[in-house]
Amino acid sequence: MTSAADGGGPDRTAKSPERQGDLAGRSSGPAPDPTAPRRNPSRFKSVTGTRRTVAFLFLLPALVLLGALVVYPIGYSIVRSFFDASGGSFIGFDNYETLFTRADTKAAINNNIFWVVLAPTVATALGLIFAVLTERIRWGTAFKLVVFMPMAISMLAAGIIFRLVYDQDPEKGAANAVWVGIHDTFVDSSAFPKAHPRPNGELAGKSGGPYLTKEPVKAGQPVKLALVGVAADQMPKDAKPAKAAPTSSGEITGTVWQDFTLGKGAGGVNGIDATELGYPGMKIEAVKGGKVVASTTAAADGTFTLPAEADGAKLRLPQSNFAEAYNGVDWLGDKKFFTIHLGGFDLYLNIVTTSIMVSYVWMWAGFAMVLIGAGLASIPRELLEAARVDGATEWQVFRRVTVPLLAPVLAVVLVTLMINVLKIFDLIFIIAPGSSQDDANVLALQLYRSAFSEGNEGLASAIAVLLLLLVIPVMWFNMRRLRREARR
Repeated sequence: MTSAADGGGPDRTAKSPERQGDLAGRSSGPAPDPTAPRRNPSRFKSVTGTRRTVAFLFLLPALVLLGALVVYPIGYSIVRSFFDASGGSFIGFDNYETLFTRADTKAAINNNIFWVVLAPTVATALGLIFAVLTERIRWGTAFKLVVFMPMAISMLAAGIIFRLVYDQDPEKGAANAVWVGIHDTFVDSSAFPKAHPRPNGELAGKSGGPYLTKEPVKAGQPVKLALVGVAADQMPKDAKPAKAAPTSSGEITGTVWQDFTLGKGAGGVNGIDATELGYPGMKIEAVKGGKVVASTTAAADGTFTLPAEADGAKLRLPQSNFAEAYNGVDWLGDKKFFTIHLGGFDLYLNIVTTSIMVSYVWMWAGFAMVLIGAGLASIPRELLEAARVDGATEWQVFRRVTVPLLAPVLAVVLVTLMINVLKIFDLIFIIAPGSSQDDANVLALQLYRSAFSEGNEGLASAIAVLLLLLVIPVMWFNMRRLRREARR
């Protein structure tokens, strides 16, 4: 047999009759019995080739641990939440009603709402900004190391650090030290916050000022304005020994000084002693008819001079002379930034919760930066360059190209941090002082207090169930997103 394709050569695809008979002989044999049982390998082995019984035995310890450590506690907490504090009486949904009506639990729910909304969002946003900016600087690796370093610190250590940072005393708290320094740069603080006149002196007024002379002053008669109340070690460094003011016929002269000397002193009460110091910088006003007609400040030795317009007026030491020194912000206080009224529930954000959120963002912004940076490194540079060639600005490239491509990574970071803040406990327990823990309260802390401080295990179980219900939607969203990514 020949083939036209190979120019008349033998057709290698055709089989000779002898070959066909041989193949038929090899394939012939007894026909299979249709009634015989068939072996199904998949019935006895898994897709990996392991027998299912063996696989089950290997998984059994993990299943036992999962049931003992996860399934049983969840089931027990759900059942326990329907009983009273002692666990002896079934009370139905009373614990859940208490959860949404009692003041401390409502405060915990309120704060948890802001924790879930604000803290993950801010940490993710900062991580995105840091990841983008560090790509444009030569020392980006060192910057990433510094930002990520707080992740190596435990929550307990971070809480102790920020408890010191937020200390009210500017001498101890770094936040108030900076804040007071900025404030005092633009606003002068008083050097005599506790100064006040003697009961039998020439000045009178309410505590904290202002203080006025009891009688109008006259030109040519020096005025003595004696004050006490300033500790010797708190007197201004430029204060000099007080002196009696010289007499001037056409002007009002006088002395304002610290009228206190250990022992009797040479000058006595309301008398100027050489060991007593003047009040430098003390402001003195002459008031006539309710109006200030003249003003001046005292010299280092406490002496002052007012023009003739002050004749017949009363002298006043303004309240600004005695204002308490600015002591910064009460970072761990209960001051509210705003309140939103939602029917019978008030949603508010206070300063102590915000301050603790800052410490959380300080710790977790590095985590967000590292994950987002890894996603940023996987973006094809051709897309960014193409956008720039088409005339897009850097902001447009960031907003319309970079962020959409990073959306899956941003979702992972955001969901992870949302789950993390739902169980936040350590920072609040350590940073918030006892007087402010009610204002900084969250569900995890309230669960601990209800179970161990109050001994109300029923309410604590209800809080645990609520936390579980809050986590489930977030986990469902994350699983749905992962499945959608797997299909692509």
